Amino acid sequence: MSSSTYGFGDLLGFVESSSGYNQTPSSKHLFDCLVVLTTLGMMWSIYVSAKGVGGLRQLVKECGVRFKRVREVAQEIERKSFHLSGLGVPLLWLYTTSKGMSRVTQTKIAWCVCAFGWTCDIARVYVPFVQRNWPLKKILRKHEIGQLCGACYFSLGCTVSLTCFPPSVAMTSIVWLVLGDLSAALIGRSFGGDIVAVKLGREGKKSLEGSLAMFAICVVIGLITFQEVPLREYAVIMGSLVATVTELYEPFGFNDNLTIPIFSSLALHYGLLRVGNLCA
Repeated sequence: MSSSTYGFGDLLGFVESSSGYNQTPSSKHLFDCLVVLTTLGMMWSIYVSAKGVGGLRQLVKECGVRFKRVREVAQEIERKSFHLSGLGVPLLWLYTTSKGMSRVTQTKIAWCVCAFGWTCDIARVYVPFVQRNWPLKKILRKHEIGQLCGACYFSLGCTVSLTCFPPSVAMTSIVWLVLGDLSAALIGRSFGGDIVAVKLGREGKKSLEGSLAMFAICVVIGLITFQEVPLREYAVIMGSLVATVTELYEPFGFNDNLTIPIFSSLALHYGLLRVGNLCA
């Protein structure tokens, strides 16, 4: 092999060495944050499961959602509760890191899992037997029945982010995707248009209320995650804004489960580079 040939490990080494800043939270702090968020997510999922459809509708009514939206919001809560399992991705990454697994190995495993997920979902779309017996078809949106589901794009977005950016940046962007997108969907479907009637987004189906909820959640999570970093507000607000705008307008028509972690990682990474230069 010639000296000019680069392998997978060389790519990761370049990413890590080119980060250019030492503006990352400690592994312990990051792990503690993820444990708390994942625990809360599990508790919420158990609560939703115990409530059932009828209980969720009653809960939604008690929260002040208009009657005609109750059924739709209850279904969205049930669907989005499954997405909270995505919080396990960064937590598992940190856990395997603490056990001494190299980043090259972690990334290779992530790509294998991503490829397996895509293979299964392609089979669901094109193989009638798999489609009829798909265990999670209850939570699929109508437009996902005949095409790839959001989980495929989620796995690809997470894998690309974890490959191309420092772990703390990638993991934060994944949490933004999971909790920010959830907040935008639930608040938007529950109260969207009640304050501002103008509809936003590529298809005019998004609301200002939902976008503000996502931005607020992302900022709070970012500030807590990077609380050990000086001038963290600059990078966090930049990344949160990019995540929110990406969810709102879905650039290039790509699924936002793919674009949110990648674009927000880019913005957060750039912001941290700027903060590192300012603190130097």
